[in-house]
Amino acid sequence: MSCLPPASDKCMVALSDGGKDADEMREFDFPTRSFVDGGFFLPESQGSASWVDADTLLVSRDFGEGTTTESHYPFTTREWKRGTDLAAAPEIFRGEPKDVSAGAALVRDSTGAIQGRYAYRGLDFHDRAYFLMVDGDWVKLDMPEKSGLFGIVDDHILFSTDVDWTVGGTTFPADSIVAAKLDAWKADPNGAAKELVWAPGDRQTKQGAAITANSMFVNLLDNVRGQVLKFDYVDGSWVSERVPLPDNATVGVAAADDNSDRIMYSVTDFLTPSTLYFSDGTDAPAVIKTSPARFDTDGMEVEQFEATSKDGTKIPYFLVKPKGMVMDGTTPTLLSGYGGFQIPRLPSYLGTTGKLWLSRGGAYVLGNMRGGGEFGPQWHQTAIRENKQRTWDDFEAIADDLVARKITSPKHLGIQGGSQGGLLVGTAFTQRPDLYNAAIVQIPLFDMLRYFEIGRGASWIGEYGDPRIPEQRAWIEPYSPYQKLASDTDFPTPFFITSTADDRTHPAHGRKAAARMSKNGQAYYYYEDMTGGHSGGVDNDQRAKLLALQNVYLMQQLMDEGGGYTEE
Repeated sequence: MSCLPPASDKCMVALSDGGKDADEMREFDFPTRSFVDGGFFLPESQGSASWVDADTLLVSRDFGEGTTTESHYPFTTREWKRGTDLAAAPEIFRGEPKDVSAGAALVRDSTGAIQGRYAYRGLDFHDRAYFLMVDGDWVKLDMPEKSGLFGIVDDHILFSTDVDWTVGGTTFPADSIVAAKLDAWKADPNGAAKELVWAPGDRQTKQGAAITANSMFVNLLDNVRGQVLKFDYVDGSWVSERVPLPDNATVGVAAADDNSDRIMYSVTDFLTPSTLYFSDGTDAPAVIKTSPARFDTDGMEVEQFEATSKDGTKIPYFLVKPKGMVMDGTTPTLLSGYGGFQIPRLPSYLGTTGKLWLSRGGAYVLGNMRGGGEFGPQWHQTAIRENKQRTWDDFEAIADDLVARKITSPKHLGIQGGSQGGLLVGTAFTQRPDLYNAAIVQIPLFDMLRYFEIGRGASWIGEYGDPRIPEQRAWIEPYSPYQKLASDTDFPTPFFITSTADDRTHPAHGRKAAARMSKNGQAYYYYEDMTGGHSGGVDNDQRAKLLALQNVYLMQQLMDEGGGYTEE
């Protein structure tokens, strides 16, 4: 929902058909709990809508030919008044067709008051140019392309940067939070003085922020362990304190109230059900709700190890296993990971995996490869484009380390990942088919020589490169899994999972992979869900069916005597 502050009584509700990223938007009235008859309505499209006032929206959508990019995202924004024709609404910002996306929105403070209008051009997936409207004109902001607006706190506008940012002789380090006085920035956005709010320590990175009426709360990772810091501007300087939440867990802000200091936190780890904490700002957070336990964790433990990648970099991973597990290479082990787009994979409750896999004697491993966001922007930037093979090398190094420690062996080692993680698994079993005996490839990218033609693929050129450019094709071709499906190679039997409603990566990747293996006479499994989309938003019965299929597949492939299951 996109709601009109501060009352939030009017909302534009986004509704996805079958789990697609594209949505239609309808006006919803909260006091009556009903959709508004004859209210604002936007047909299915990528894009967004935000409220200016009760009768005005800023709309970024597909307005017809010439208004979407090669990635199929909007690059124009219109101001739409109630009771008028959207087609005639004036355009207030236009990017370029070559952008990933572009649009305009509002800068609001915690009271909901509009402090300005800003716009952006997505130059690629990771880089943006920003603009602020000053005296009726769009002024380009002099800030790094790998940076962005972070919010308004205590009459200051905050920024986040993923690269070093030098302003007036002062260099703010990558991953830091920077502030300027709001009034000075509105008057002269490029001339306003900047100051440091926070900079990361060794192996630290921020993971976003939430703002209440009086404070900012920043999620941090410290060696892949979570914490939350509370920031305030006091007597002319920024001060912070750590919120008292459990150590050695994945923690974050679950919800925050703009109009008060009420805030909720989520806390979880591999063996602890997700727990919600609440505070009204006057007391320490207290538990208000805990998810039910899904499996018996007695006799289980979590350890963290490091593998050494091909270039000598130490790559951490978590291992969840039975206490006292015999290290003889016979434990069925599932290795999962992602390694892309500066997105971290963090410990979270293994409810279903615990019930269906750990409880049957299996072990679970989560890898933190370069390309992800576990250790900040540099951890990501060092493994993209011409260096993307480093992600695949890191994953292979973890698998080799599991075998070297005799945690498992190739006969008992399976791998699983979705989206970019599906590409990770695809590169793994095609580059080292001898190292694995199961591979679950979910909603994947797979044909990397044509990915820009499929789904939203063109938007990810900033991560992988453009195979239409010979130099960049040379980065991609050596690892593109589809082209590596040779008929004379003995691959582990993979399980491809796609969704008809996936308009992001698109089911074509998984379909093509299955078709190529079928043509080669090679064994594989294929499952295509009619709904769910890229995010997997299916109903519980459908989800249970798919999870059961995956676990039966893993037991059949990795456990002695198929875990008691036959192929049929």
